[in-house]
Order: sequence, then C-alpha cells, then structure tokens
Amino acid sequence: MAEKKTTGRRAGMDRRDFLKTAGLAGAGAVAGMGGIVGSAAPAAAAVAGPLGRAADLPPRKGQRVVVVGGGWSGLTLAKYLKKANADFDVVLVEPNAMFMSCPLSNLWLGGVIGIDILLHSYVEAARNNGYVWLQAMLVQLDREKRRAWTTAGYIDYDYIVLAPGIDYDYPSLGVKDPAEAAIVAQAYPAAFKPGSEHLSLKEKLDNFEEGTFVLNVPPGNYRCLPGPYERACMIASYFKKEGIKGKVLLLDPNEEPTIKAEGFLKAFEELYKDVLEYHTATTITGVDVGKNQVITEFGEIEFADASLYPRVRAARLIEDLGLNDPKSRQYEAKIDPFFYNVPGDLHTYVTGDSRSQPFSKSGNTANTEAKVVAKIIAARAAGKEPKWESPNTICYSMVNTDPNESIMVDAKYTFTKDKGWDFTDVKLITERSRQLGKANIEWGKGLYRDMFM
Repeated sequence: MAEKKTTGRRAGMDRRDFLKTAGLAGAGAVAGMGGIVGSAAPAAAAVAGPLGRAADLPPRKGQRVVVVGGGWSGLTLAKYLKKANADFDVVLVEPNAMFMSCPLSNLWLGGVIGIDILLHSYVEAARNNGYVWLQAMLVQLDREKRRAWTTAGYIDYDYIVLAPGIDYDYPSLGVKDPAEAAIVAQAYPAAFKPGSEHLSLKEKLDNFEEGTFVLNVPPGNYRCLPGPYERACMIASYFKKEGIKGKVLLLDPNEEPTIKAEGFLKAFEELYKDVLEYHTATTITGVDVGKNQVITEFGEIEFADASLYPRVRAARLIEDLGLNDPKSRQYEAKIDPFFYNVPGDLHTYVTGDSRSQPFSKSGNTANTEAKVVAKIIAARAAGKEPKWESPNTICYSMVNTDPNESIMVDAKYTFTKDKGWDFTDVKLITERSRQLGKANIEWGKGLYRDMFM
C-alpha cells in the first residue's frame, strides 16, 4: 500500500519571502533559473516579428562579446571580460528577471540560511561591472555572419560565449515519453535548476507530516557531485528538528558517495541513523506518479513524496545549434578542451555545465573557469596566444545544522596524454567541523560579491 501523502502542516514562506520570489518563480516557468536558456526556435522565426530587428542596445563602443546565460559562469564571464579588456562591449543575455543560486540552496532547504542570501539582481550586476544585461532568450545563431537572434531582436557580435547550463534527461529514470516526463518533473521536481523547482521542494518539506521522502543520485557527471548527499543530510536534519515522523530514503546507483565519501557516510551513521536510509547500487528504472512509486531492479518503492534527480545533459540549446559532441552521452558541446572554442571557430565558446571537459559541474568551477575563458578571449582579441589555466573546484558540504558543520574539497585539474584529465593539488577534509560550517557560508557570500559587486 502506498504511503499517505499529507499536506498543510505549515506554511512554506512568509509574505515577505513570497514577495521577494514571486517574479522569480514566474520567470522560471519560461526558462530554468541561473542561465538555463530555452531551445532554439525554428529557422523561419528568425526573420519574423521582433527577431527581424536589432535589439535595443547602446551603440557598440568596442569589440562586442555576447554572453548567453546568467548563471555562475555567465555572470563571472560578463564581469571579467570587462576586467580583462575595459574596451570590450559586453552584453549578457538572460531571460530571467532575477538570479537565484543553486550553490547554498540546500542550506536554505535545511533552515540554515534565509532565501535572501540566494537572490540577486541582474540590474545591479550589470551596473556595477560596466556591461549590459538584455532580458531575452537566444533562439538562433549565425556563426558565419556572427549574428545572434534573441527574443528581443538580433545582436551582431565579435565573440559569443554560450553558458546555458543543464537540462534533465528523464529517460535515465526510465521515463521515456515526453508527456510522462513533464508529469514526473512537476510532481517530483529535481530542484537542481533554481527557481520554481526549489520553491516547490521547500513547500513539500514545509508541509510534510509523515512517511518516506525519496531522493536519488543521478548517474554520470551531474550538477554538484556532493549535492544530493548534502541535501539528504539537510532534509534529515530538518525532519529531526521538526519532529517529523518520517525518514529520508537516498537511492544511489554508486557503491558509495561519489565524493567526500568518508565524511558523508560518517554523518549518515552518526547523525541520522534513525532518519536516513542510504541504499547503494540502486538505480531507478521507472516512476509511477499515480502510485507514488519508483521502480528499481530490486522492486518497487512506495513513498509519501519525492524529489527525483535525472541524469543531467547539456542545455538543449547546444544540441539545437548543432554544437554538441555526438560522442557525448550527455549532449555536451564539442569544443577545444583547453581553450573552450568550437573547433575551427575562434569566435564561439562554450563554458559552464554544457562544456565537455569532465570538470565538476559546480559553482566554484564555473566561476574560476569563466575567468580563464575571459583571459583567452581577451588575448585572442589582442592578437596574442592564450595560455591554459586549470579551473579550481572548491566545494563545501553542510552535513549538520545543530551545530552547523561542513566537510570540504579543494582541487585543480591536470591533463596527460596517458591518463587524460585527472585531479591535482587535492585538499580533502572529511572531518566535519563548525569552522568549516562557517567557512561554507562565507565562501558562498564571497563568490556572490565576486559576481555581483
């Protein structure tokens, strides 16, 4: 028998929080928050209506660089392109009215921080850093003419950087019919594309009374490798503090956590033994919304509610523009692995979670990677040879909220012909501490200042 799903225990947000996020949630229905850009329109649309005129932008004063996607990668790029070359005319194209961060969002779900820490203004970011924000969506690209069509008109450019983020691959959960995938996405939102999904998950938690809450770890290189494990800790901690008669069930296709395994396993055992069940080597092969049930190779699992995280793939925009690598199972862009440009095209670049290198799909990686790409474009615009630099992956994970305690990893990347890409300069701390808990929050705030101030 399926467990009873209950609602109405408590309100998800107060009125002040709702007013802050009302516009944001509406925008999220058009495109995923934090730089997820919609699919390209049919070619015929590129010459119709507003698409047939130039976008309303200030006159170009120098070489124009268009950045598509206002997530951690795109925001950092827009700022650091101007720092690398003050004469660049930089335009950030992003359809959402407000930025909401995925990094640190688990802490909000667990009650450690307020939602205001996650929300930021594209207007202030552009004004503070000397570029232009165009609230629009990219729908077509002519790389020969160097013209980008957006829903606000076309933009002629010298360089363009695509940082559209991720989309979800619901067939990886055994949900192959697009109509069924839409139902699953709405019923059990993954909440790794910030905005409406996060608000929905928070509301689920605030109204959860009893039973099993299912989470899962997706296969492959997904957004924020420790994210599902940290989220399980935050929800389990929330259940304990609120006295909820329920448990968190985390299903993982891997034999152990994909990163910081020792720290997460100790937290599961020492802090949440009675609240959290961790099932390894367990892959979801189907979802039945009507029965509140996931299907695995070991049988069906019934639950009261869930947040299901499919395999991630590059944003569909990459595939629609014909830039994906046909060898990539996750439809990631085919680009020069060291300099991020599309092969044979030094004017088109792809960064962030849609790029093909096996780097972590995380906020700090996107931030440091974008600074490297800004230097590459500035060097090439000046007729110089760029140099490759490794991005940096610094990742904190909160595992306890009473008191706030975190674990962390700090690593860079190296490449050899024999081994390919690998980690280097790794610093791993799996012993949770209050000091790291405080550093976790300050790390996030520092990077927000870096992107927006």
